[in-house]
Amino acid sequence: MAAPLTDAGEFESWLHDRLDSLEVDREVYGAYILGVLQEEESDEEKEDALQGILSAFLDEDSVEDVCKQIIKHWTECRSRSAAKRNADDAEVQAIASMIEKQAQIVVKHKEVSEESKKRKEALLAQYANITDEEEYPFICKPSGPACPLLRVSALFKNTNVEEVMNRQKQKRDQAREDAQKKKETDKMQREKDKLAKQDRKEKEKKLMERDSR
Repeated sequence: MAAPLTDAGEFESWLHDRLDSLEVDREVYGAYILGVLQEEESDEEKEDALQGILSAFLDEDSVEDVCKQIIKHWTECRSRSAAKRNADDAEVQAIASMIEKQAQIVVKHKEVSEESKKRKEALLAQYANITDEEEYPFICKPSGPACPLLRVSALFKNTNVEEVMNRQKQKRDQAREDAQKKKETDKMQREKDKLAKQDRKEKEKKLMERDSR
């Protein structure tokens, strides 16, 4: 399961500084690396994916150490974030428990009021034949499973969750695509620089041979 995006805040700042020190484009590769860490399950999968990204910039001796360092820092940030969420959840649970107890008191009072109301209505019905349903035909009881308000609320909730998940996936896919394009562009530029360097050396060599004659 992907890690929550809230885990990324502290880590993302550190990652950007680390990529800057390695002279790697943080805007392109930072989002891609973050997506890999959030999506991949095991440390082995994370390390393989990171090596595939960073091997274009680092030599074989250092790329493994850098990847392990990134994974270690990511794990530590997630642990701190999880501890904070657990503390927040405990506080929320305590508040929810208190609200639930208050709601039970209100419901109990309402049940007593409803019972009193029904007795009064029964007496009135003996004389006027007026039922609660005839007097209030359009009232929707919130506790009823068929209440349209509850169905609409559930529909909006599910729709919002789905939209958030889709936006996160699109963002990760775009970051992966941008990083791949940047990687290919950088590779082509390095090849051009290499050829230009070789050509310059050959010209210098020919010039030195000609001067020596």
